[in-house]
Amino acid sequence: MDGLASFRKGGVIPAHPLALTAERKLDERRQRALTRYYVAAGASGVAVGVHTTQFAIREAGLLRPVLELARAEMEHVVRIGGVCGPTKQAVREATLLRDLGYHAGLLSLAALANANNRKLIEHVQEVAQVLPVVGFYLQPAVGGRVLPFAFWRQFVEIENVVGIKIAPFNRYQTIDVMRAVAESGRDIALYTGNDDNIVLDLLSEYQGVRFVGGLLGHWSVWTKRAVEMQATIREHPDPLRLNMEVTDSNAAFFDAANGFHGCIAGLHEVLRRQGLLEGLWCLDPNEGLSPGQMAEIDRVYAAYPHLHDDEFVAAHRDEWLRG
Repeated sequence: MDGLASFRKGGVIPAHPLALTAERKLDERRQRALTRYYVAAGASGVAVGVHTTQFAIREAGLLRPVLELARAEMEHVVRIGGVCGPTKQAVREATLLRDLGYHAGLLSLAALANANNRKLIEHVQEVAQVLPVVGFYLQPAVGGRVLPFAFWRQFVEIENVVGIKIAPFNRYQTIDVMRAVAESGRDIALYTGNDDNIVLDLLSEYQGVRFVGGLLGHWSVWTKRAVEMQATIREHPDPLRLNMEVTDSNAAFFDAANGFHGCIAGLHEVLRRQGLLEGLWCLDPNEGLSPGQMAEIDRVYAAYPHLHDDEFVAAHRDEWLRG
């Protein structure tokens, strides 16, 4: 199965974190180990150069090195790369992804915060001429914007659009995108990014349109269990309870109580506990855990032992960390 066919079929796509040393330099050994973890856990793909990877890798000159490290470990999974910035930058990044062998670009529209629908569609069309596009509906609380149904109805008609990550954290806006896809009749893969309703999204259907998987920072941790959950979600005996457990865990990891300030550091803390990362370091020294966040991570670890994959990681960690 080729990359785009696999993407349309669906599955678990973790958003890849960034492994740094205490000096905030790229830790290539641990960066490779993370990618190996996701592949070994059964993820259908990996998304690199996205928010969880830290957008600041661009200014730090790390975009290409990080993409190359991941690409070397992802021969048989779907390869998604983040695409950001104004049109010229976005086209340049899409070209880099194409040249490195990535299958599609997850296109952020955050840099066009004041553009009208026509400008947004033109922007997407230019990027789509270079690389298949996965749309990204990002919640306003972390830099996104409200995008009306009219935008999505035009968006889904762009020939090289292959999927959409839906992450507005809003049911009405989520339905707008599903409705646009349903009305288009096109084969566009929908992935949840709604961290507050992951399980319910995977169970949702709108006029025959369903989510085929998730593209999530949340799934960069406890990935083995996420793969098992996604594959059997419709047979789960109590999906409402599972949804609450997953959402509660996400609230701790993503620091929902503090406006998501510690979202990246929270994921790093889980990976540090598992021995995959050495520390919580982010490119921005001001990014870290919020007060009380460590205790929240302790709480969900204790409350939901069936959701973590610590034993799986412990059994393979040394193998992944080898050169």
